[in-house]
Amino acid sequence: MRLDAQFEKLASDGATDRRLAVVRRDGSTPLDSMLRRLFTDQPVTVTINSSAVEVVDDDVAVLVENDEVVATSPLASLERAILMVNSDIYTTGTLDLDDAELPSVLTELADVPFRLRGYPHAHKEKLLLIAMSRQIELRAHRADRGELHASFQRLSRIDDETGTMRAYERLSDGDVDVHVYGEPDWDPESRLDVTAHAGYGHGYSDSWFVVFDPPSDAVGPDTTAAGLLVLEEEPNVWRGVWTFRPGPVADLAETVRRQL
Repeated sequence: MRLDAQFEKLASDGATDRRLAVVRRDGSTPLDSMLRRLFTDQPVTVTINSSAVEVVDDDVAVLVENDEVVATSPLASLERAILMVNSDIYTTGTLDLDDAELPSVLTELADVPFRLRGYPHAHKEKLLLIAMSRQIELRAHRADRGELHASFQRLSRIDDETGTMRAYERLSDGDVDVHVYGEPDWDPESRLDVTAHAGYGHGYSDSWFVVFDPPSDAVGPDTTAAGLLVLEEEPNVWRGVWTFRPGPVADLAETVRRQL
């Protein structure tokens, strides 16, 4: 199965009704408008000061799936993850790998297909996928076992982005079997204990994935499978989806191994 077919399978299997409800005691804030912009034209509805969701505390964000609450996060954590950052904190190394935790109302948007634009079309849309990439890398780092497969379109991006290099130095210093993919404009094996897969065309030049495939005997929340798959459908416009379902993650990892 090609990566584009794998994406369609992930997107169709996970299609559900998701609603992100913001419940606060005071009036609107910049976070409210930021969330609305972030999820415009996406399969996630944003409601502000929603009375349709019963929660114990104010100033929380609640993720609702098919009328059931599946995740709750303090608004302060959502502000730190979205409002107060941009993609530069991941690429410049301002944010350490250990600090890449995301609020559950964002991570639990798993299996939702997004269509996002990068700069200069939009300033924040792609941030969600970048943050999720680092979240999966953090999971692999904490587990310190299994395989991590990550693509960069151009392998030199690892070296060009200080934050990315630091993250992969941490990963390659541990016991995770790290594989990196992209066009061959730099040799990662000269600086990192990783296996580099270089090429052009489908899977190398037009995709972005981060897949953590843990060993079969792994247990605990930090050792569970996670996979992100993003395809560039036109210049700087991306379709992305992530999942924590072990079966689809294993299928995605096997597709990467076979194709690239």
